[in-house]
Amino acid sequence: MKPFMDKDFLLETETAKHVFHDWAEHMPLIDYHCHIPPKEIYEDRRFDNLVQVWLGGKNPDGSFFGDHYKWRVMRSNGVPEEYVTGDKPAYERFLKFVEALQMAIGNPMFHWCHLELKQFFGFEKPLTPETAEECWNHCNDKLRNDPDMTVRGIIKKANVAMVGTTDDPVDSLEWHARIREDKSIEVKVYPSFRPDKAINITKPGFKEYIALLAKSVGKDSLPTAESVCEALLERLDFFKSMGCRASDHGLDYIPYRPGTKDQVEAAYQKAMKGEELSVEEAEYYQTAVLLCLGKAYHKLDIAMQIHYSCYRNANERMFALMGPDTGFDMIAQTTCGVQIARLLSALDKEGCCPKTILYSLNGVDNDMLATMCGCFQSSEVPGKIQLGSAWWFLDTKSGMEAQMRSLANLGLLGNFVGMLTDSRSFLSYARHDYFRRIFCNLLGNWVESGQYPNNGEALKKIAEGVSYRNAARYFGL
Repeated sequence: MKPFMDKDFLLETETAKHVFHDWAEHMPLIDYHCHIPPKEIYEDRRFDNLVQVWLGGKNPDGSFFGDHYKWRVMRSNGVPEEYVTGDKPAYERFLKFVEALQMAIGNPMFHWCHLELKQFFGFEKPLTPETAEECWNHCNDKLRNDPDMTVRGIIKKANVAMVGTTDDPVDSLEWHARIREDKSIEVKVYPSFRPDKAINITKPGFKEYIALLAKSVGKDSLPTAESVCEALLERLDFFKSMGCRASDHGLDYIPYRPGTKDQVEAAYQKAMKGEELSVEEAEYYQTAVLLCLGKAYHKLDIAMQIHYSCYRNANERMFALMGPDTGFDMIAQTTCGVQIARLLSALDKEGCCPKTILYSLNGVDNDMLATMCGCFQSSEVPGKIQLGSAWWFLDTKSGMEAQMRSLANLGLLGNFVGMLTDSRSFLSYARHDYFRRIFCNLLGNWVESGQYPNNGEALKKIAEGVSYRNAARYFGL
């Protein structure tokens, strides 16, 4: 019987062990898309206990912070919400999570938690109700007293070279500016441009958001759709000056319905009056903004990330109680592949197609997206159009394998820019280790089954490339 999560965890062949331990394992880490707060990096936050860093809780403004992967595990075990995100004593919440985690056989959360305990705390026992107290005391002692267990220490311990946060166009980027000025901060921290609220013209709060966008560029209002684009471009220039390497679009689906200037303007004016828009009217506006931004991304050498096919806030009662991003989202089925291709094609016609990373939350889309990528590659950078890593509910072992097999079958796996955490937790860097083990195991199996030669130079290039070097090249580090 193989030991539980030993040093060769998930590595089934000697070649996989060699590729991982000798090459992939020690490469720096580029976390080019995440949701961690830059303020906590600047302030070098120290956590009081494991619940703070794992489960989080409620902010003073009533919003919630924490890892909603873990919240879903607890809810699936019938844990009352006051233990999940509520104000029950921290140790009681921890015990409820441990009880739920023990039932999570086959769930990546089980592996992630144990990798985090091992990598950051040196705790190597299985986490069970029997070991919970020992784990709690051991980890809390480290968090409170170990000089290397502050936020910056955790980042350094994980060998992180770059962090790409997720930031709204109206954000002042105050904390990014402070990080840039602080020479003691070794990791590169760059903002990413997330303009969803300016694109989602039919969502509640659109008119109020446009007022904030206007204020961010020193104006009283944005009277036309064209002025919205101008404001976004002004903010994008500012983001670029602060080191921005990527944008991010998290949309329900990706529209492509080019309209005349009058059609775009009419849609915008209706929205600003609070009138209901048809799907067609909304898509005229959305397409115009996406085209405008796509051209700017190309000009400024900013990668365009597109995330879609998520149905958010499925539980309306809990959304009303807790708000968004609290663990009540699900995979959706959308059919917008042709629209994404038409968007890229329209940009390509004008010589303005940016570097693009495509993510669907529905794994059925892997092959479709992989073939789409091949339609728009260019000599600007290898793998200019990327099939994004297995995202959110797909970043399981089988989900990662499926994404990489699609890319290998239909594109060039060797040019893949690799893993990201997409997380709100500083301990989530262990997910890169999980990904690298799964990736190296695929390589090892292909070599040992005679599907790829045992060529050390080529394997090293692929292993180091997917682990680090491809992303460093892609994002211009």
